[in-house]
Formats: sequence, C-alpha cells, structure tokens
Amino acid sequence: MAKSSPNDVTTDFIKAECEATLYPALCIQCLSSYSTTIQNSHKQLAQAALSVSLSRAQSTASFIAKLARIRGFKPIQHRAVRDCLANMANSVDQLSRSVKELAGMRDDDFDWHENNVDSWVGAALTFENTCLDLFAGPTMDGNVKVAVRRMVMDCAQVTSNALALVHRYAARHSTDVASSESNHNLP
Repeated sequence: MAKSSPNDVTTDFIKAECEATLYPALCIQCLSSYSTTIQNSHKQLAQAALSVSLSRAQSTASFIAKLARIRGFKPIQHRAVRDCLANMANSVDQLSRSVKELAGMRDDDFDWHENNVDSWVGAALTFENTCLDLFAGPTMDGNVKVAVRRMVMDCAQVTSNALALVHRYAARHSTDVASSESNHNLP
C-alpha cells in the first residue's frame, strides 16, 4: 500500500472541510493551490478562503468599474452598474477588514474577533447579493446583466464558502479550548 504524502493529506483535509460548504467543488478548486500554506490548519484554511474571497471581490469590483465607464447604457442599467460598484466596494472593505482581523486573532478575546469576522463577511455577502438583485429584473436583459451576474455570483459563492469555513474554524477552536480546559481540571 502506498504511503500518503503530506500534500495528499492536506488535499484530503481541504476536500473534507469544503464538503461542509454550499459550493464544495468551487471551494476545493479555489483552495487546493494553498495546500502548502494551509497544511491541516483550520485557521489557515479560513484565512486562505477569506483571501480568495477578497481577491474575487476586488476583481469583480474592477470589472464593474470598467463597465461603469462605458457609454451607451440605458439609464436604468447605468444606475444599476453604479450601485453595484458601490456594493462591491463595500464588500471589498468588509473582506479586507476580515482578512486582517482573522490574521491577528489570538485566544484571548477570540470570540470578539470571531464575531467581527463573522459580521464583516456576512455584510460582504449581503453587499454582493444586493448587487445581484440589481440585475434580477426583466428590464435588465442583455450582455451587461449576464456578465455582471456571472462575476458577482461567483464572488458571492466564494464568499459564502469562506463564511462557512470561518464558522468551522470558530467551532473547532471552541471545541479545542473546551477540551484543553477540561484536561486542566483533571486530578
């Protein structure tokens, strides 16, 4: 029987954790290239997921900013693109804060930091979904709608996965802390 390499074990860890997300195939696709950084760390997995989400949000915002400079849209399309850009900028801000907060998390005040990350990633997802809603109606038909919805939907799915992995990290951390505290109380 062949021995598993450390990279295989990490890839298995990523696959297993991604199964708990709403978009597991996308999760695995996005995070597999980070296996050497992640190793088998729930924190590093959540950090990588947030970094990927931030990168997608930045790319999406950049794409929408380019669209906003194009002339010839119907006024309703132009307003939707402008509003979507504002929402994506807010999403980028919330995800940037989350990446920094998670990177600096320590055991003391863990819950406070985790609540911040949870709130900010949840807000980012709300901003992304609001952008999607702007392009949901029948008056928004055409290539602009298709392009924006495709980009923002991908971004929102990656953010959703990141939020799930942050929750899994927090749950694992709480379990580890409780286990550690109960071991200290043994005679």
